[in-house]
Amino acid sequence: MSVQRLFCGLVAALCSTLAGAAPPATESIVLGMGCFWGAEKRMAELPGVVDVESGYANGEISGSYNAVLALEKAIRAGQSRKRNHAEVVRVRFDPARTSLEKVLARFWESHDPTQGDRQGNDVGSNYRSAIYTTSEAQQAVALKTRDVYQKALNAAGRGRITTEIAPLKAYFRAEDYHQDYLVKNPDGYCGLGGTGVKYPGGEATPMAKAPARVRPLDGARLNQQRQLVVFEAEDCAYCRQFKAEVLDHWKSPAPVVRTLAPEAPSGWTLEKPLFATPTIVLFEKGREVSRYTGYNGDQARFWKWLGFHLLTPAQQKIAFEQGTERPGTGSHLDEKRPGTFVDPITGAALFRSDTKFDSGTGWPSFFNPLPGSITLHEDVSHGMRRVEVRSASSGIHLGHVFDDGPPPTGKRYCINGNVLKFVPDSGK
Repeated sequence: MSVQRLFCGLVAALCSTLAGAAPPATESIVLGMGCFWGAEKRMAELPGVVDVESGYANGEISGSYNAVLALEKAIRAGQSRKRNHAEVVRVRFDPARTSLEKVLARFWESHDPTQGDRQGNDVGSNYRSAIYTTSEAQQAVALKTRDVYQKALNAAGRGRITTEIAPLKAYFRAEDYHQDYLVKNPDGYCGLGGTGVKYPGGEATPMAKAPARVRPLDGARLNQQRQLVVFEAEDCAYCRQFKAEVLDHWKSPAPVVRTLAPEAPSGWTLEKPLFATPTIVLFEKGREVSRYTGYNGDQARFWKWLGFHLLTPAQQKIAFEQGTERPGTGSHLDEKRPGTFVDPITGAALFRSDTKFDSGTGWPSFFNPLPGSITLHEDVSHGMRRVEVRSASSGIHLGHVFDDGPPPTGKRYCINGNVLKFVPDSGK
């Protein structure tokens, strides 16, 4: 121990670093900008910033992700009056390379400080805008920059800043998986967006500016019986993926519309706030009946969610439980008009009517599907070895295929009529 004291006396700064404290040449401040994943990324991009760490600050509970979520749920239910932590980042910077004012200029520009307990689709007191200071000098600079930015917001017609500016009283480092999250997950969710208002006198920041606040959709212009609304956010990789993989090919009978507004269409009601994007909400008569939150490429899971709301219980049993309708009881047995049989959930074409024939089995039968419309799977249920037919677009069970069909294929695609929708050719 005496050797360590001697070493510390000679090289105090190095010992301080080894003990976990910030070197004397750096300064740190704690900032709340909503979801700390995006905040960490934005602040780390600023030249002169040495390190950015995600954490929880200035609450009255232990500092963990689960504790914060649990308390927020209790607060919303009126079951607790405790103060929750804010999701924050601790920004350590080199004053020789950048100033506290520049750090705070990036803070003000990188989120919307007028939203109260919310940032974009992230809603709750844990997402409040905040500056937690470690000295009176920092407090003074924080208040000064707030007043400067408020004048800029006023000139742009924006609202009052709601950012909490207070001394740092409690800080907990977030779990390891939250640290450098968007570095480890480049396509991860980041709901952060600025106001588009530049901090006066500051250097232009490299991130894209968010547009002016988006107005909610007009509920009167949407389908009153059933309407899907896709709530998106700027710079949302999963929103772009959902659009490319699902929306760009949309033929479903359910009408769909996209929006960047985090609120329900005017006159309509969301059951609870949104917390991630994309969120797909199904409305009926202006009220939310179900939602699908997030998208990671699992199309079958999305279509199954939607299918449970579009299909009847009898259809669901066939589609999702490999059920079979009784022969002679299904739909479309006698359908002979020119047209297309489509998936009842996605609307994707499956069979043309000119490939349909009377097999005498009591189920609609076809000798050829449309290219790429189905997938085939081995089925050994009920003590038999058969080949199952599923819809390629939604993955639902359609029926089975047998080798006793007519020319030219010799195949009989024996399909449950109740999971087919017929679309006649135009004018037929």
